[in-house]
Amino acid sequence: MKVTEITNLEFGKMVQAASQKLNQNADFINSLNVFPVPDGDTGTNMSLSLQSGAKYERDADSTAVGTLATALAKGLLMGARGNSGVILSQIFRGFSKKIADNETLTAQDLADGFAAGAETAYKAVMKPTEGTILTVVREGAQAGLNTAKESDDVLAVMDAIFEAAKDALATTPDLLPVLKQVGVVDSGGQGLTFVLEAFNDSLNGRVAEEGDYKPDDAEMDEMIDAAHHQSVQGKLDPDSIKYGYCTEIMVRIGRGKQVDHDFDYDTFYKYLADLGDSLLVVNDEEIVKVHVHTEHPGKVIAWGQEFGDLAKVKVDNMRMQQETIMEHDEEAGVAPVATEEEPADTAIIAIAAGEGLGTLFKSLGVTHVVNGGQTMNPSTQDIVDAINQSQAKRAIVLPNNKNIFLAAEQAAKVADIPAVIVHSKTVSQGMTAMLGYNPDAELDENQEAMEDNLSAVKSGQVTHAIRDTQLDGFDIKEGNFMGIVDGTIKVTDADLLETAVDTVKAMLDDDSEIITIIYGADTTAEVADDLQQQIEALDDDLETEVHEGDQPVYPFLISVE
Repeated sequence: MKVTEITNLEFGKMVQAASQKLNQNADFINSLNVFPVPDGDTGTNMSLSLQSGAKYERDADSTAVGTLATALAKGLLMGARGNSGVILSQIFRGFSKKIADNETLTAQDLADGFAAGAETAYKAVMKPTEGTILTVVREGAQAGLNTAKESDDVLAVMDAIFEAAKDALATTPDLLPVLKQVGVVDSGGQGLTFVLEAFNDSLNGRVAEEGDYKPDDAEMDEMIDAAHHQSVQGKLDPDSIKYGYCTEIMVRIGRGKQVDHDFDYDTFYKYLADLGDSLLVVNDEEIVKVHVHTEHPGKVIAWGQEFGDLAKVKVDNMRMQQETIMEHDEEAGVAPVATEEEPADTAIIAIAAGEGLGTLFKSLGVTHVVNGGQTMNPSTQDIVDAINQSQAKRAIVLPNNKNIFLAAEQAAKVADIPAVIVHSKTVSQGMTAMLGYNPDAELDENQEAMEDNLSAVKSGQVTHAIRDTQLDGFDIKEGNFMGIVDGTIKVTDADLLETAVDTVKAMLDDDSEIITIIYGADTTAEVADDLQQQIEALDDDLETEVHEGDQPVYPFLISVE
């Protein structure tokens, strides 16, 4: 069988099949984490990212593949979680830009699209590393270009891309020694290979009919909407929400009985910008989609009808949603967090998982906490919403996890206000960075000062191993605890307290003065007190502090300054 073009129908099936493939294999991809700790999230991140992209593509209502690809890339970006999700979004950003004007895809278009995707992905990473998803996409794209020179069959080109990507994935342990040491391939590269395999299978008719593999809309909406609102709103007083209605519309441009204007993006956008905040307007030649927080959802709907008929309308009362959240917390005995009368000029947004960590960050001057961290990286959209809903004039974001860097950087680019990232890799670094914050300084001055503070602290984490492995010179047994200091395993032991004490010992030097212990959901205050006593017994001059963090995965987070 020979196929010379990909239409909108084939492209849609490819995207939905890939989303399903990632969803089915997310746990396997997670298991490829180099560190044998229970926080592997590459598969989850890539799956949720592509689910968001697939939903945008499915809602695009266009027969042009270029338009569908643009929608896919937009959805991927806004739903991107973790560095792997962002890189996947950049691959399809480059792909979509290359074929943006195409009604269908030829074999050459397909090859050119992936080549552009590989180039864009490499540019998105400050220090590209071979043996990762970047190698996989580059090798696949090159094979597609080579095949397109000889054949106009899209099946041949897609098959070449997939087979080369699969071969490149197998070489990743040779390019990254740590992968060979642990005995795994690159997790991001494996995720991309699953995507390409689904594309290839779909084009060759080796997947079920569309209805059998399409993700469930209700489940998708729940995932996106819940993360979109709940992680940002936290425990706001409902009366402090300036614009109470989250309003979304989709308009079919130029259709309907009430059309009164030819569509012009600037005109359309400016009117809506005066009605509220958190405005997002995305359009192609046929459809315009709007998301805005406003007090006048009727005006938003009426404005849309002046340009076309309504394909979708969704209005949520965020104050009522917040009242429900607070009522639930009150029943559970959770104390509300006080809010300021006026928004701060500078919003400081920290990413943290655990109520105790959120309270600690707020005590240091953080204005907003987005729920997330290991195993639950927030999306680009989550961070954008936190920035825009802060109602501040500028924003500083503390990712507190290197796997959130790329999503945070993308969020800063598309936010409504100037925003910068302080590249805190750990919670400890994030808290230390706050000591460099000056509310009277300019945004770039604060960024520099807070970045300079990152090196002033050593970060320790204690967790347990989820498999047997040999790494960093240790023979690690499943179920044993590990002490990790600034990304390197320093201790392993069957006993939690012994592991924590030895981790602190590995962090101490002649300049050490302050030890901060933050205990998580998997341990107790009593064990934390025992740890504090043993640390103080090491050196009378050491000052120790103990805080409840409620964080998952890590029984102890430890900082030494």
